[in-house]
Amino acid sequence: MALRVDVMEMFTILLQVLGACTFVGGTFVLGKSLRKNPEREFAERRSRIGHFLIYGCLVFPATLGIFYPGLTRLDGVIGLVQLPFRNIVLPLGYLLLFAGLSLMYAAYLGLTYRGQGAPAFKLTKKLVVGGIHRRIRNPMSLGFYLTCLGISLAAGSTYCTLGTLLVLVPAHLFYLKYIEERELEIRFGETYRAYRRNVPFMIPKVW
Repeated sequence: MALRVDVMEMFTILLQVLGACTFVGGTFVLGKSLRKNPEREFAERRSRIGHFLIYGCLVFPATLGIFYPGLTRLDGVIGLVQLPFRNIVLPLGYLLLFAGLSLMYAAYLGLTYRGQGAPAFKLTKKLVVGGIHRRIRNPMSLGFYLTCLGISLAAGSTYCTLGTLLVLVPAHLFYLKYIEERELEIRFGETYRAYRRNVPFMIPKVW
């Protein structure tokens, strides 16, 4: 029975590694095809496939780890010690979690009501430049990163924290730069290019 549990725990980690690799490879292929065929309808289809990769290759494997074997057990599976300074790391994790969820909610409202779309497969009909998007171009993504990091810190997991910082965030940033920005430029043209010049990519402006 113990051997079965060990195998299943390693399967979860292997699924996360393979998912990240598949996501990066799929993003590269989609981005290359988008540059060869810069038409609106083609770009929209590639964007939807990209979102499928995000949820199927990044979000699902990470969520699976929460439920099995559980965030607090992942370190032990591969021989890592949990994060030190628990009295500092725990409240920091909750703070980042709150900030991340707040950003995601604000971004969701903007995409839904201003953009007449959704954060994933239902693409926005209008470019969202107001609300939180007036200060940062990718509030949903930043909120997602902070949420994942907050959960990892709150769980005290070294594996999840390193995975978030060294794998999940860089892989998703690659998607934003290589697919999403190009897709938005194709759909919205000069309007998006002007927006991109005036609003920061990931660090919100405070003025």
